[in-house]
Amino acid sequence: MHRKLLSLYGLRWNPFAPELPSEALFVGAALEDFLWRIENGLVREGGFALIRGEPGTGKSVALRVLAERLAQLRDLTLGVLAHPQSNLADFYREMGELFGVALRPHNRWGGFKALRERWLAHLEHSGQRAVLLIDEAQEMSASVLSELRLLASTRFDSRIILSVVLAGDARLGEALRRDELLPLGSRIRTRLVLHPSSREELQALLAHLLQSAGNPGLLTPELVHTLCEHAAGNPRVLTTLAAELLAHAAQHERPALDEKLYFEVFGEPSPGARRRVRR
Repeated sequence: MHRKLLSLYGLRWNPFAPELPSEALFVGAALEDFLWRIENGLVREGGFALIRGEPGTGKSVALRVLAERLAQLRDLTLGVLAHPQSNLADFYREMGELFGVALRPHNRWGGFKALRERWLAHLEHSGQRAVLLIDEAQEMSASVLSELRLLASTRFDSRIILSVVLAGDARLGEALRRDELLPLGSRIRTRLVLHPSSREELQALLAHLLQSAGNPGLLTPELVHTLCEHAAGNPRVLTTLAAELLAHAAQHERPALDEKLYFEVFGEPSPGARRRVRR
């Protein structure tokens, strides 16, 4: 959003944009608990963690917050897999780039050995496991997930040399219950399951976004209530609705974002809502 339009509402940035500064990201109690377990458990002991939830419930935000927290830890090697749909050859190519290992994809044993040696050296030096973050992990093939499981440990699975955080929707949970991936599913040590948000949680999210952007009173209480009622428990739906309202208000230089604006943009209110607007 143009700086002039932001100044119209006293905003430092668009609080409903997909790309927000770090301080604008909302960290609820469940996510904070998950982050603590990763920083104080998984990074030091290794293994697999899982973030699961339907689209729009905050998986990518959780990964972004986690990546920024881990980036502050000294001597920690962090990799983010960009293309989960890769076949095994491309998977090894990307892993080589992420962890600074020259790999020949046609020599899978050589790549397997080189990556594990790199992670073992990092572990001996820092006492911490390298961390791999994978968003949209439901897109990964069973062969790549199985290969990742084998890469992550040595000494007959008694020594874990890599920490992996998988994030995906319900399809990932279903995949981990299939016979060929049960060995991986049984190794998930830490879980964050993101459910639809309650109205109170959505209100807390809006309050945080507005406060961090510099105008906690941008939305009237009635509009906040209406947005939370129509978001179906989905934070992405909530911010998409609010972004549309802010854009419409800025375009027409409306002084306030209220319930009347909502019905103007998204449709006619019910009879009860009309009475509230008139009042």
